[in-house]
Amino acid sequence: MGIFANKIAIEDRQTLAEYFASFRYMCSGTSFSSLYMWRNINEFTWEIIGEYLCIEGLSHLELEHDEEVHFMMPPMTRTGSYDEEALAEAIRLAREKFEKAGVRFTIRLVPGHMLDMIKRVSPGITFEEDRPNYDYIYETEKFLTFSGRKLHSKKNHLNYFLKNYEWELEPLRPEMTDDIMEFIRRFNRDKDIPPEEMKFLIMEEEAMADALRNMDRLGCMGCVIYIDGQIEAAAFGGWLGDDTIVEHIEKADHRYRGLYQLVLREFSRMARDRGATYINREEDMDLDNLRQMKLSYHPCLLLDKYIGEIDT
Repeated sequence: MGIFANKIAIEDRQTLAEYFASFRYMCSGTSFSSLYMWRNINEFTWEIIGEYLCIEGLSHLELEHDEEVHFMMPPMTRTGSYDEEALAEAIRLAREKFEKAGVRFTIRLVPGHMLDMIKRVSPGITFEEDRPNYDYIYETEKFLTFSGRKLHSKKNHLNYFLKNYEWELEPLRPEMTDDIMEFIRRFNRDKDIPPEEMKFLIMEEEAMADALRNMDRLGCMGCVIYIDGQIEAAAFGGWLGDDTIVEHIEKADHRYRGLYQLVLREFSRMARDRGATYINREEDMDLDNLRQMKLSYHPCLLLDKYIGEIDT
């Protein structure tokens, strides 16, 4: 069930990009490639309400007892600035659409740097931290060398791989989709993980295959690494603003020590060569192993986000 008028379609990219690029949101969810990848799973819809772009969808991270949890992202500006009176009106009208659909209004993925403004214009909304959705943002250059004490162990892993294995690198192309998905499915089925995590991986497979086939139209980039003629690692991402790449997918066969560091280095090199100063490696979804891994790379910014609900 969509609450707003329009579903996400690849033809919307130019229209929505004007809103995504005008303001420094920094959130992985405000990249068009992310919205497109997850458009069916999260049932995203959008509408221009007053002066702002409003996007709503279905959350899968906090579902309890099979209850559907719909949410709206913070309204997005096309001009690069916000008029608080107009913002308050957009939120009010969006809330009316939720209520008309018989759905409780919530606003999610609110970055910390927008929190005070939204609190001022909507004092009836109470906010709480949304730690599973914090974004991990890193300086691209750090992953080219893994220099410094904090990343010393990562550099050791990379050096071990480079010393012990022969490998080939290729830029990711749409015609590779079937081969990459075969690798992804093999990678996922070999993992010993809880059922709830496997559920997310299977959803991710469907979303990734679609995005790979349309990567040129989405403006995405990626790389694959071959060992003995077989894909053993892949990374894929899309633009967020003009200086950040969101890395949507990073997979590597864990049996090759240092392969994760290698594919991250090569993806970062590709991002740097295209002008990206930062890499946003998205959230950890409250998965402990994923959180520890992302923290171990020492992000330059852990972007806080919040959930807002109407006071009752």
